Amino acid sequence: MYAAKYWADHERAAEDGALLLERGADVNANYGIYGNPLQAALVRNQKEVAKMLLSAGADVNAKGEIYDNPLEVASSSGDEEVVKLLLDRGANVNAQGGMFGNALQAASYGGYEQIVRLLLDAGANVNARGGRCGSSLQAALSRGHDVVVKMLKEKATRLRAATPTHTFALHEACPPSSFALSCSR
Repeated sequence: MYAAKYWADHERAAEDGALLLERGADVNANYGIYGNPLQAALVRNQKEVAKMLLSAGADVNAKGEIYDNPLEVASSSGDEEVVKLLLDRGANVNAQGGMFGNALQAASYGGYEQIVRLLLDAGANVNARGGRCGSSLQAALSRGHDVVVKMLKEKATRLRAATPTHTFALHEACPPSSFALSCSR
């Protein structure tokens, strides 16, 4: 039972994982602080294990505790390859919850420009609220990621033009580098 639940913790995770999958281990078992084997593998940057789990049917939208879902984990670590893989497999780009609130906020906090672009192109909600920083814009501002701030503001401006009921006075009044917000807890 231990091996089936915690195999991503071991050094030989890929080999152990393959053996466990052959013997019928549940790829969507719910356990521990990461919630499931896929998130545990992603947190530990075990790409081969993650790919193996996805091939075996791991749920790309499985919920966790610290991170809400695998896309949030991959976005927070800056792993563009895994983000693309998860999006291609149907990950919900707007799933809410977890430490960062959503994948876009996680990527914005890390300053991962390519991932922010991928998520925005996949339909991520630039105005989503939640997580440790409150919003993706606040996350990028708090870390001084001016390029990401500009990307988010441009997306918000395009959305505002399409839906003029939204206003972002603070966003328009303050250039990206004029202040920084602290969102660490």
